[in-house]
Amino acid sequence: MVKQNQYFPQSVPHPGETLRGKLEEMMMGPKEFALRTGKPEKTVIAIIKGDSSITPDMAVQFESVTRIPANFWMNHQRHYDEFLAREKRQIVIQSAIGWAKQFPLAEMIRKEWLPAATTIQEKTIEMLSFFGFSNHTAWEDYYFNQQLKVAFRISLAQTIEPYAISVWLRKGELQAMELETKDYSEKKFKEALKKLKSISANSTEKKIDQIQRICLEAGVKVVYTPRINKAPIRGATRWLNDTPFIQLTEQNNESFWFTFFHEAGHILLHGKKDIFLEKVEYSDKDLIKEKEADEFAQKWI
Repeated sequence: MVKQNQYFPQSVPHPGETLRGKLEEMMMGPKEFALRTGKPEKTVIAIIKGDSSITPDMAVQFESVTRIPANFWMNHQRHYDEFLAREKRQIVIQSAIGWAKQFPLAEMIRKEWLPAATTIQEKTIEMLSFFGFSNHTAWEDYYFNQQLKVAFRISLAQTIEPYAISVWLRKGELQAMELETKDYSEKKFKEALKKLKSISANSTEKKIDQIQRICLEAGVKVVYTPRINKAPIRGATRWLNDTPFIQLTEQNNESFWFTFFHEAGHILLHGKKDIFLEKVEYSDKDLIKEKEADEFAQKWI
């Protein structure tokens, strides 16, 4: 869905400028105005100079002296504060443009993972929103520098296509957020795997909806995320808070089921704090755990 264009003014005067004009109209100096409002003269002068803000308390006091409603002064200050915040935001957006260009923007728009933005500034804003970050350095801290190891314990810095891979992973998280599930039960998940083994043996289709429904009953989220061209990843397993999460992509029937049971093996055999990416080389990859998951999968297909 394309967002409607919003108008933001190029400049907004500080409410102190309006106060200065009103005092001139009233033929009143800052000292007298300070006395009448009960505020220190230095505070009034700071507001007139644009160095200080008008608080709600001040706005009510200014109303009595200027006969201008308090909500006028408060709205004036709010509009000015918003203007300053948007100016700062523009600096952040400009600094993130180079970062945004690293992503497969055209493909994401084509898949409708991003709104059909026109300018690179708009696309940059949408990319930050897609990842849920306020600035691009937060993305680097999360995916490269491991500053939130509880949520993401590996670094994509050494992968071939970290930007594309992070897009695929994030899309899966967004899909998983839309699913409601029961509390995780290891016993029920093992029972679910038995049902799915039977399905895999008797069907030539992957039946994602059926897999998803059976696993949700056991407290496990499973999503199918279309492949991103530059992301060689086949699947991923991680825990979202206390919920195990399997993310899969396009494969032929045999390799699909192997990948699914491989990911299931990670859930049953390995810790909550681990994250596993399939068919992707990364610096924290645990080959022993990967072998264990392979052996687990072999028993189920």
